[in-house]
Amino acid sequence: MKDRLEELRTEGLQALGAASSLSSLKASEVQLLGKKGALTTLLKGVGALPPEERPLIGQLANQVKKAFAEKVASVSTALKEAQIAAELDSAGFDSTLPSAPLTLGGAHPVQVITRELEDLFLSMGFRVADGPEVELEANNFDALNIPADHPARESHDTIWVQEAAGETPGLCMRTHTSPVQIRTLREAGAPLRVIAPGRVFRQETQDATHDHTFHQMEGLVVDRGVGVPQMLHAMNAMIEGVFGKHLKTRIRPGYFPFVEPGFELDAQCPFCEAGCSVCKGSRWIELIGCGLVHPKVLKKSGVDPDIYSGFAFGVGLSRLAMLRYGIRDVRWMLGGSISFLSQFSE
Repeated sequence: MKDRLEELRTEGLQALGAASSLSSLKASEVQLLGKKGALTTLLKGVGALPPEERPLIGQLANQVKKAFAEKVASVSTALKEAQIAAELDSAGFDSTLPSAPLTLGGAHPVQVITRELEDLFLSMGFRVADGPEVELEANNFDALNIPADHPARESHDTIWVQEAAGETPGLCMRTHTSPVQIRTLREAGAPLRVIAPGRVFRQETQDATHDHTFHQMEGLVVDRGVGVPQMLHAMNAMIEGVFGKHLKTRIRPGYFPFVEPGFELDAQCPFCEAGCSVCKGSRWIELIGCGLVHPKVLKKSGVDPDIYSGFAFGVGLSRLAMLRYGIRDVRWMLGGSISFLSQFSE
């Protein structure tokens, strides 16, 4: 039997090596190693051998089986490579030609601004918070002292989520990230320093400075003795952190239901000297709404306004990116244009 195994090994390796296709290789493999194959049939006679010969024959049989398996693997790899090469040749493909240059991506301009501001405010002791984009009406409006008859609640300003059976009523796409401040203040209490960057949604008529989906960052500071000087310091630090000291700004009174008093910070339009479509002819672009937190907002968040005060602000990240990179139309931000985004590759 030993001689027959050696003969089978030689014959089998020759048969496997002569296979010209994967199908013929498979057929030879079955003839050698299948349930009715030559090796299987030969090993059925091991039981008739003297006991002292069986271990030697078994060891040799395993070696033959291993040799067949290795030969099948090597021939299969060679046949597959040859098949691929033939297909490429027939397709006129030259694998020696250089590939097309890779197009490298980069950070979105809004993402760059967001990361820089997060780093800035983290260095000032703030924390970064996040919240849901589909928000409760109570958090988006009621907790922020926005009355039920306020125009912002109308469908021409707010995107309301249609209620389905069994769902919580009063759901909308958040119109600002202020609800994140409310959630964080209720959870952590005062004192608190927090910023909330994120995507917001409004029923806006799209133009060069307005879009229905855009990015904001809102901030909140609540502590003892917080007033307008602390607010102005934070606003100036934010503007200088993004633009240095080269951007001309102004601050003016503004009305927001959740702050009292309220202010608006504008930046001088860098695109014109006499008015353009970006600044609507005013030479100024609104950047930040801010003010001292209204006592009613503190109360609704579980904070005693007789002990704590604070300031809040909201800045349009998309507009900061416009000024930073000289982008004239905010609609480019979410347009998905590769040619636009490739300008900001790192």
